[in-house]
Amino acid sequence: MAQEAAPADTAEIWDLGGEGTINFSQVSLSNWASGGQNSLSVLGLANLYANYKHGPSSWNNTLDVTYGMVKLENQQVRKSDDKLELNVKYGHKASERWFYSAQLNIKTQLTPTYTITRDTLISNFLSPAFVLLSLGMDYKPNDKLSVFISPLTGKLTIVESQMLADRGAFGVAGAAKDASGNLIPGTGKHLRKEFGGYVNVRYKKEILQNVTLQSKLDLFTNYLNDPQNIDVNWENSLNFKVNSYISASLFVHMIYDDDVKINVKSNDDGKIDGFGPRLQTKEVLGIGLSYKFD
Repeated sequence: MAQEAAPADTAEIWDLGGEGTINFSQVSLSNWASGGQNSLSVLGLANLYANYKHGPSSWNNTLDVTYGMVKLENQQVRKSDDKLELNVKYGHKASERWFYSAQLNIKTQLTPTYTITRDTLISNFLSPAFVLLSLGMDYKPNDKLSVFISPLTGKLTIVESQMLADRGAFGVAGAAKDASGNLIPGTGKHLRKEFGGYVNVRYKKEILQNVTLQSKLDLFTNYLNDPQNIDVNWENSLNFKVNSYISASLFVHMIYDDDVKINVKSNDDGKIDGFGPRLQTKEVLGIGLSYKFD
């Protein structure tokens, strides 16, 4: 009599792993004629994944956390970077390279961010939070590239802080005004809803020995309001592996969202002349300790 096959071991279905990096930077000056400031900075990055595959179905989960602090001479410790991103994607194989897919993406931060004088809140946990829920097709020609195309995507912008909501921060509707034109506290909206199309591209490849390029591009258009204005979120990182524990990295992040208004200074007087959409850029270069586990 034929013996029944044993159920698949979970270790053969789940692929768990990640990488953690801590980057340090320190400057110490003594009788330095050119001037400068003593400084110390620390930046921590963690990238975790849990991938499931069984038959035609796949489930990919990633969690990215970044947090950094900097201490300048005679100044308080300040936050230099803060990011929390969760991505969950389910796929069902349609052909050799295409998958029917559903994806949930959540982006926010961990702790509050203030102005230099620490008297005004700029952002906080869930203020903002960007939530994308998408249905579409995922193109995977190999293990290096994934292109997710979704004609049906709901986007939520959450601003949990009432103070920031009243200001109309991050594109939500701000507080109503009284007859004198003054803001009415507590009337700002916490939620902005959008519906549109979404493209998500993920690419990762070792371009040289011990040098890995990783790129993530998100494009979103709102069908219901100015669909010609496309929200862009593009992250690029180059990771250099010196040995098993020492690494270096270069990270460049660009954002454009016409609903997010940035302070505009049109001349050199140092005064804010207005608000408007602008290309947001961030660059981080670091060297430090790295540990990878599977």
